[in-house]
Amino acid sequence: MVDRPVPAARWIAIWLAQLVSLIGSSLTGFVLGVWVYQRTGSVTQFSMIFLAATLPAVLVAPFAGALADRRDRRRLMLASDTLAAVGTAALAALVAADALAVWHIYLATALSAAASTVHQVAYQAMTPALVGKRHLGRFNGLMQVSRAVQIAAPLVAGVLVVTIGIGGVMAVDLVTFVVAAGTLLLVRLPAGVTRPAGSGPAEPVLRGAADGWRHLRERPGLLQLMVVFGGYNFLFGIAGVLVQPLILSFATADTLGVLMFAGGAGLFAGSLVMGAWGGPPRRIAAVCGGLAAGGAALVLHAAAPSAWLIGVVAPLFLFTLPIVNSSTMTLIQTKTEPSVLGRVLATARVVGDASVPLAYVLAGPLADGIFEPLLRPDGPLADSVGAVIGTGEGRGIALVFAVTGTLMVLLAATAWARPVLRGVDDLPDAIPAAPAAPAPDPQPSDVDGAVPTNR
Repeated sequence: MVDRPVPAARWIAIWLAQLVSLIGSSLTGFVLGVWVYQRTGSVTQFSMIFLAATLPAVLVAPFAGALADRRDRRRLMLASDTLAAVGTAALAALVAADALAVWHIYLATALSAAASTVHQVAYQAMTPALVGKRHLGRFNGLMQVSRAVQIAAPLVAGVLVVTIGIGGVMAVDLVTFVVAAGTLLLVRLPAGVTRPAGSGPAEPVLRGAADGWRHLRERPGLLQLMVVFGGYNFLFGIAGVLVQPLILSFATADTLGVLMFAGGAGLFAGSLVMGAWGGPPRRIAAVCGGLAAGGAALVLHAAAPSAWLIGVVAPLFLFTLPIVNSSTMTLIQTKTEPSVLGRVLATARVVGDASVPLAYVLAGPLADGIFEPLLRPDGPLADSVGAVIGTGEGRGIALVFAVTGTLMVLLAATAWARPVLRGVDDLPDAIPAAPAAPAPDPQPSDVDGAVPTNR
């Protein structure tokens, strides 16, 4: 760790530059998805983009963690940004040549996901040394602003596509890469931030990739926290895939856009609250409380086919997302030694995110093949559950939300009932508190009356 905290202006500059880059990437991701759907008319081919964006991240994460603990983290971030920018530039060239194909987008998306994983693991691994223990919870809250940006991206991207086209959006994305990389190069950071002094000698990446798993197994509280987080991501993934079909079952596309914006506003508000507050002293309480409140909000999605209802409960649900995410991340960062933090973060990412592709794969078949038939006007549950939440198009999806929300509440209760997990805050902190500013050395005149000398 560094001896003195990095000035706030420096890490705020890095955060802002990374946020700008993420905005550019989100714009590109949205317009490419629209291009695929418009060209193919296939929901399956469209959903393959989500798979290409998540599966490589899970596969690459263990190696990213090993690299983050053995290499300069700033250089890793720069290298991954460069790789992602090359993929975007290649797509822009194909658009300009009118030669873009769907498989090009899948390949570029997978490449960008792999590069982004290396970038994020390196970024999160150097965050504790960058901001210090005092500001860690607040910084992780601000990091959640990126989720709100991704939800708001369609509103901006739609305007840009009309005005400057897909190629222009990609050009904007490339400019944001330059902003992020330039800021990383220009901001002065101590060596202890970019590469911990205790990182030790280099070792084979394959061997290092397993160290994060061993470290978590030795700390059951953290491992159980990651399992809970994986369950949370699975349930969140199902809701994320089905929320748009749920809304479109009773509302227009224009209403969908308004409600998506409202949800993003809730997420943005939660990020700002966590950025200002940082979370409670016992962060596991924030994790479990956020899970329970989010689950209750998901259940309320099913109450009635009402845009006004979704306009209230969707922002409420997404408000809890930064609380759960930032509190979980802060626990991992504060309870893990800096020398292995990259590998532990990577393993946590695998455990926590491996369920997301499964959620994407299962959500559609669950809704279309099982739950929607149950709540048709003549379905098996029409006279029971249907009497409460209604029958017809979209009400089976609503039942999925009710079940998902109930499972999320039960997950929170189960997590809180486990003493090892409930006591994870009591594990020794691996991050020392920021040292106080050193007192000035006594001058010789203060001691013996001699004339002060310059040092």
